[in-house]
Amino acid sequence: MNLSDLRPPAGQKRAKRRVGRGIGSGRGKTSGRGHKGQHSVSGSSLMRGFEGGQMPLHRRLPKRGFTNIFRKEYAVVNVGRLDKLPGESFDPSRLTELGVVKKLKAGLKVLGAGELKRKISVAAHVFSKSALEKIEAAGGKAEVIGSGAK
Repeated sequence: MNLSDLRPPAGQKRAKRRVGRGIGSGRGKTSGRGHKGQHSVSGSSLMRGFEGGQMPLHRRLPKRGFTNIFRKEYAVVNVGRLDKLPGESFDPSRLTELGVVKKLKAGLKVLGAGELKRKISVAAHVFSKSALEKIEAAGGKAEVIGSGAK
């Protein structure tokens, strides 16, 4: 076998349909465009969502609320999950290494769901109030990374 033997699978490649090539081709004369109407001549194009003059769906639906462009989305870890992981200290790089966090996004946020039965030290960008209380109650240490608010 060599490069000259390579071929696409049978039926994968199809010849381009050649329109306007005589009446016997089945696509002659009007070339599949019909006789009259908006799309019968060249240069016809419509905006996306155009419904023939009827009010388009995207304009009929009510608009609600707004999107906060300054919203920060954090990678979230619960205290209960940290309790089950091996090791004493955790930071964003360690948690990605362990596979707990896939993408850091705006940073790591530790939440207070679950029980914490051992002493751990955690470095994260943001902590919830309950997470801080649970870590300090267990004798651990919570360190804020960067300029994230507590």
